[in-house]
Amino acid sequence: MRRAGATIAVLAAAIAWATQKREPSRDPWAAARERMVREQIEERGVRHPDVLRVMRQTPRHLFLPERLRSQAYEDHPVPIGYGQTISQPYIVALMTELLEPHRDAKVLEIGTGSGYQAAVLAPLVRHVYTIEIVRELAESAAELLKKLGYHNVTVRWGDGYLGWPEEAPFDRIIVTAAPPEVPKALLDQLKPGGKLVAPVGSSIFGQDLIVIEKTPDGKIRRRSVLPVMFVPMVKGRQP
Repeated sequence: MRRAGATIAVLAAAIAWATQKREPSRDPWAAARERMVREQIEERGVRHPDVLRVMRQTPRHLFLPERLRSQAYEDHPVPIGYGQTISQPYIVALMTELLEPHRDAKVLEIGTGSGYQAAVLAPLVRHVYTIEIVRELAESAAELLKKLGYHNVTVRWGDGYLGWPEEAPFDRIIVTAAPPEVPKALLDQLKPGGKLVAPVGSSIFGQDLIVIEKTPDGKIRRRSVLPVMFVPMVKGRQP
């Protein structure tokens, strides 16, 4: 019964959001999103116009538990259940900009969470393949993304350490939980000329956001961007 009620609530929210997209003036969250982009993202140096556009358009509040939606556009991560969080808006925008998405890109995301990062990427790329280790989150994110009209996102419940070999290689890979080191499977599934963005570190207090580029001849170039704090990337069995 609780599952049916949750489905009805998600559907109602999706219908309301679709109506608001047709009539932007009716969106009560638009001002909060604009403030978020201006004060948290632009002022910290994110400049790519497409990234700023999708951050202004994506309904972050719908990717949070209803009781926490008042915090959707605040400058911090928010828990989404099962020990997971939705990242701080600035970090989502920064990682998206560092990834350098493009319209023809096939993207792999590790750590679907509530689906927000995939929703931000979807308008910028050809297709997003996203993997989530927590089955309940994978199912709810897939349902919500579909109802909100993100038809170029495919969600899988599985072990992100294994990547998605059937769909490899990927032009871009983004990891939204922190492994001690980038799994070899992900490096192998990155296309030559591709780019990977991930938090890396064995301790929550010792992580760096890194960018990896694979040269056309397959060599790996890596650089650190800034210290971060992400939930650990969990290993599991492929379902």
